[in-house]
Amino acid sequence: MAVKELRYFGDPVLKTPCEPVTRLDAATERLVRDLLDTVDQPGRAGLAAPQIGVGLRAFSYRVGKQIGYVLNPELVEVSDEVHEIDEGCLSVPELWFPVVRAKRAVVRGVNIRNEPVTVAGEDVLAQCLQHETDHLDGMLYLDRLEPERKKKAFRLCRESSWFWQR
Repeated sequence: MAVKELRYFGDPVLKTPCEPVTRLDAATERLVRDLLDTVDQPGRAGLAAPQIGVGLRAFSYRVGKQIGYVLNPELVEVSDEVHEIDEGCLSVPELWFPVVRAKRAVVRGVNIRNEPVTVAGEDVLAQCLQHETDHLDGMLYLDRLEPERKKKAFRLCRESSWFWQR
């Protein structure tokens, strides 16, 4: 089991768009195992590669009884129906803020054998798919907050003991 150390808000890797996975080799298999092992901990629903310091388009998820991963995921569909839902992030621990998300989402990518993968979900799984895809585009859920909430969130982050500083 390889549960990796998490990166926290302030670390530049979290704000950098990820490169596509171009090699499906032993290193990519290790990355997939690391993502699955790291997300398979209590209180975790999703984990993107940058959250463990890897700038590649890959994420894992564990929502209910569903656990899996997607390489080179693209968000290909979101419902018109949205809701405001409390959201948190492993890279922004202990802080939760309401975010507007589509109630249904679909992600397409590939697995380690370069076979097509489609993950579709509603509610929490839809939120997870959108959240993790955002990570791969260099975006945190805090970026989606309305201005006053965002200002408060950034202040609370800077005051936190986990905030990454050089």
